[in-house]
Amino acid sequence: MAQLSGVALVGDVGGTNARLSLVNLADGSLSNTIIYSSVDNESLELVIRKYREDAGVEFDSACIAIACPVNGDYIKMTNNHWEFSISKMKENLGLKELVFINDFTAMSMCTTAIDIKDMTQVGGESIDPKAPKAIYGAGTGLGVGYLINVNDKWIPLSTEGGHVDPSATTSRQDDILREIRKNFKHVSAERLLSGQGLVNLYKAIATLNGHEVKDVEPCDVTAGAFADPACPDCKEAIDQFCAMMGVFGSNLAVNLLTKGGVYIAGGIVPRFIEYFKNSSFRENFDNAGRFSETMKKLPVYVISHKDAGLLGAGAYIRQQLGADL
Repeated sequence: MAQLSGVALVGDVGGTNARLSLVNLADGSLSNTIIYSSVDNESLELVIRKYREDAGVEFDSACIAIACPVNGDYIKMTNNHWEFSISKMKENLGLKELVFINDFTAMSMCTTAIDIKDMTQVGGESIDPKAPKAIYGAGTGLGVGYLINVNDKWIPLSTEGGHVDPSATTSRQDDILREIRKNFKHVSAERLLSGQGLVNLYKAIATLNGHEVKDVEPCDVTAGAFADPACPDCKEAIDQFCAMMGVFGSNLAVNLLTKGGVYIAGGIVPRFIEYFKNSSFRENFDNAGRFSETMKKLPVYVISHKDAGLLGAGAYIRQQLGADL
């Protein structure tokens, strides 16, 4: 184990905002977090230069979690105009170490940096600290990842698991999927378990119920579900979402027997966490046939920490520099 000192730059960069912070390399804590616009600034390199000036602290290592694929030296963001060469940026900024990781890789790594006491546990017992972990998150899309420990080093496994075929476990879900398939050549899990997935669920359910299908946004579905009185179609959409999240998470857990826990990230579930805890999520998670008894013991944790992405990037760079997580 290396005894690290000093700080490194960490970032959580999306299409709208770039959140930058300093991670203490000794203990993983964050400081000097500043949010910059990803839209109003010409480049990420310019933003990092601004941050260096605003924070007034020198650093020679950085890890940036970014919301786009990271393959090779060249990065072109999906949701804004930023594009750059990692090696050129490293040279221009005078850094010894500059690492870019996918934002969901950071979300996976944050499970090593956030105490489970600071997460919301939904059923199950306790984890095996060194066993594989499964992480998935419903937000704009459906992110999926795993974390495995090899020789005391955590290795994040990137996946495109959000694009697998979903599992329907009831006749009602069969009907819903059949309805949604009328609008898409391929209905992936992401078509159901995401912001747009809530909209797809609502429209299919309203159609099946013979009700008017309104033009809605994801926030309209959640607002309708929890209104007084509730919109029955919106409420069923939320209920089906919770049930399907349970089945999907259970499938992830069975794949690698993730006794290190199953972790739910993303922006949707934390918005109605108490309702989620009392929904059919856990019943569906546990209902795994011959593996049901195993599933009942596996804890599920909901991550709602506002700095999860930054903490994950911090964990990644600390381990890269020799820290023992």
